[in-house]
Amino acid sequence: MNWYDYLIVAFAACILVLVFVVLVRTARFVPKREENEAREEIAVDGERAMEALRQMIRCKTVSSYDKAEEDEGEFEKFVALLPDLFPKVFGACELVRPGDRSLILRWKGEDSSKCRIMMAHYDVVPVEEFLWSKPAFEGIVEDCVLWGRGTLDTKGTLNGALCAAEQLIERGFVPKNDVYFAFSGDEEVNGHGAPDNVAWFKKQGIFAELVVDEGGAVVRNVFPGVHTPCAVVGIAEKGQVNLSFSVTGKGGHASSPPPHTAVGVLSEACRSVENHPFPVRFSKPALEMFDTLGRRSTFLYRMIFANLWLFKGVLDLISRKSGGELNALLRTTVAFTQMEGSKAPNVIPPSARMVANIRIMSGETVESTVEYVRKHVPESVELDVLYGTNPSSVSRTDTDEWNRLKEAIGATWTDCIVSPYLMLACSDSRHYGEISECVYRFSAMALSKEERSTIHGNDERIPMETVEKTVEFYVRLLGQC
Repeated sequence: MNWYDYLIVAFAACILVLVFVVLVRTARFVPKREENEAREEIAVDGERAMEALRQMIRCKTVSSYDKAEEDEGEFEKFVALLPDLFPKVFGACELVRPGDRSLILRWKGEDSSKCRIMMAHYDVVPVEEFLWSKPAFEGIVEDCVLWGRGTLDTKGTLNGALCAAEQLIERGFVPKNDVYFAFSGDEEVNGHGAPDNVAWFKKQGIFAELVVDEGGAVVRNVFPGVHTPCAVVGIAEKGQVNLSFSVTGKGGHASSPPPHTAVGVLSEACRSVENHPFPVRFSKPALEMFDTLGRRSTFLYRMIFANLWLFKGVLDLISRKSGGELNALLRTTVAFTQMEGSKAPNVIPPSARMVANIRIMSGETVESTVEYVRKHVPESVELDVLYGTNPSSVSRTDTDEWNRLKEAIGATWTDCIVSPYLMLACSDSRHYGEISECVYRFSAMALSKEERSTIHGNDERIPMETVEKTVEFYVRLLGQC
């Protein structure tokens, strides 16, 4: 054989070795063995829990960036209602109000050297009443389904935590360590309720072993090739920045336009940014999700997730073409949401403006995000940060607290897979990274795609079975505290 033949043979051998390595790694990429703990049956008074949540829904705690649009009386009505709904909790717990939109209840344990915090918010987003099938704030129950704004986001979880505590206190249960219930009333407008609570904890010198807030849920068909229900728990969340793009030029009559109007320049900037997506970044939450759920996927996806070193480009291409949640897990995303120019169709605007909502991947910052965008828009486009917050810290999954949470989830929803993930939206829990290494984002509910669409949408509602499961989860979790 000549040198060319040897080269062909060597190349073929390398391909065979590569294929062998990929197949072996895929074959070994199977679910890790986990021991199943004995499951205790938990009895829950569903009607009592539904009635408590129904009363909460009747409080119209709609938050707004314009304080004049809020009804402060409804917020105080909600706070005053809680002792009537949960007398045992308020008898056993000390109430602190660090701010006008923040509540903390301390449930003293046998040992106060450690503590755990259960979070929720009691404000809700506005509704378009005419688009609802049932009134949003009357707490109507029909066919064992409670209709109303906040049933899922997040008066439902607040109710679940306090109903569970009420039930445990009635039984004479005392937690091993202190438990805090920390609630805010302005999460939907990025308010000061949660920061006020965190400031109070820091002032008391309190570092929490565990923090649980809203976030993921028990869902189906959210990961390629996996059809088993998945309980996705956010161990971090993306940051965000609302970025303004503006252009100033000469206005005038539309009958004699320049080569490019201000709107045209902005359109080109929009197109350029969308055609230059942020690079893929494999964050710790995404990698842990791929490792957990990828092992339970179909062979093709198992091959990809078992060999990311080889198929990173393939995954990048799939995510860029499909968009949606998979793409958002892998990169900083840009969504152009607003644009304004002239007020008349025959007038060239002297200035035009558009706004993009950018969700920032772990490992990046507001500053690095704006810098990347700057490279892909004309110099004539001015960039201004309207609002920005960096990604949260990443919580640990190698602790007893993570295992405690997994156990409570697995015992409540017995057929689900528990997996870490990167939360794409923002929540109050981002503030709690200052006082805990274990901040987990999990809305304790099994939700269909249709049910999830009602959060911040129309016809938000919750079945009694879901209410009961939420209480059951918190009974299990608080019982371990």
